[in-house]
Amino acid sequence: MKMQKYKIFLAVLLLAVITATGYTQVNRDELQDLPPVVFINYEGPHAVLNTREEIRQIGVAVGRQISEREGALAPTLAAMSAEQKREYSYKFEAGSANRYFIIHCVSGPDGNKMDADILGLGVDTGVDHIRNLRVIIQGYLQTAYNYNERDAAVLAEFITVYNAVYRGNWDYFTSRYKNQVISNLTRDKAGLSIRYDEWPGRTLIVIPLGQGTVDTSAITDSRVIEEMRKEDDQGVPQRQEMVNIIEREADRAESQAQTERQAIREEERQIAEERTQIAQERETASEDEQQALDEREQALDEREDALDQRREDAQNLQDFAEQRRDDAQQMRQDIAQDQQSAITQEASGVFGVTIERGENPYMGRIVRLNPSNGSITRRSPLDSVHTRTVTFVGGRLLAIAGENTGQGAVRLIEVNQDSLEMARQGNDDIMPGSLLWVNGNDLYAIVADRGDNNACYIGRFNTNLELQSKSSVKVHPQSSVTIQQGRLLTQRENGTALLLNPGDLSEVK
Repeated sequence: MKMQKYKIFLAVLLLAVITATGYTQVNRDELQDLPPVVFINYEGPHAVLNTREEIRQIGVAVGRQISEREGALAPTLAAMSAEQKREYSYKFEAGSANRYFIIHCVSGPDGNKMDADILGLGVDTGVDHIRNLRVIIQGYLQTAYNYNERDAAVLAEFITVYNAVYRGNWDYFTSRYKNQVISNLTRDKAGLSIRYDEWPGRTLIVIPLGQGTVDTSAITDSRVIEEMRKEDDQGVPQRQEMVNIIEREADRAESQAQTERQAIREEERQIAEERTQIAQERETASEDEQQALDEREQALDEREDALDQRREDAQNLQDFAEQRRDDAQQMRQDIAQDQQSAITQEASGVFGVTIERGENPYMGRIVRLNPSNGSITRRSPLDSVHTRTVTFVGGRLLAIAGENTGQGAVRLIEVNQDSLEMARQGNDDIMPGSLLWVNGNDLYAIVADRGDNNACYIGRFNTNLELQSKSSVKVHPQSSVTIQQGRLLTQRENGTALLLNPGDLSEVK
């Protein structure tokens, strides 16, 4: 990790972190009435698909700029005195104001207040799912602070929940962050909305910093942990990974404290030797030489004064390590209790569909039901399934989903039967309102040609959602499909009957 950035502030900062932001056990009665953090994402197919690596590189690019500027500043900081470093502040900006940008804010000690990075989402950002936003943050943390991929992913999840929890809580931000951070935030943009359509141009995600890396104390406070517990798995895997990160933080802080104490002892030995030597030299020194010896004594006094601050810093590091170990132990106990009390919901039951919005087509989400009492045991995050198209083919749960809005598209999809998340999507645009017809392992749907004013055709797909053939004849957007006597019957664009070969979808004349 890049630790040197904030060592200059440890004397005040570490003790403040210990006393103000240590992990405390969740008081669940106190948190009962808080609004839940449930991210509302665009869950349907997309017209353009970016790979996960392409999305991560957005964060990598801005992280690299911040890292390079920190590296360029390092010689300047190294040449400063301890007092100058404590009073020094700086701000770096990277990225594009209309898309993704970072404001890196660092300043001298200010009580228990924190430095921060601010990730802004400009008006032209296209991210519409919390999963992808976390991948961007992950890439940033990997490059700016040298976190490994796994730790960066865990931190990114906690950071987004933290920012959603405190969205709109201006008093929280002003009480916890230094003036330089606050001067780059606005009341209406600070934090993260739970709605993806409110992200562009209206989001300033705050990443708290401490010891030169992410301040894990802040992003694991009781409100954040309580939100993690609301997940189907109570956020146990992520919480366990966070405990591992915290324990490694404690190990690093203790190692630094030990190294610093060793260096202090060596400095003390050198000072003692020099004082002995000065005392010996005084016995035979002339008057002029006595004055030079006085100056040497004064320099030793100044070195001893500096040692007092270093001893305090080393003790603060040790206290921080012990506090974080206590926090980690408490978190492990809470996780064990949650695991003990959890009722595991296996991938059994029956599937149903809830209608939640829309009209022609009606849209909703797939749910798993307890067959004995009809209660919902799992609810899909995908809320744009066209409810009349859900079907099982070849052991797969398939449907049409999505909307032609923004980055969205209407496509064939497969749904994972355990998580009820979208497992894959097709590459072809489907006409909104199309039904899904099944003949063996063949799927038929009305395909829309965006390049031809949404002209409609019958398309035949396999169970991998790949288009196998498309009719050469245009069809009505409300066509039906029936297969009889080796022929597929549908309707032409003008509504008249049309016979097609079910295989290659050529017209039968």
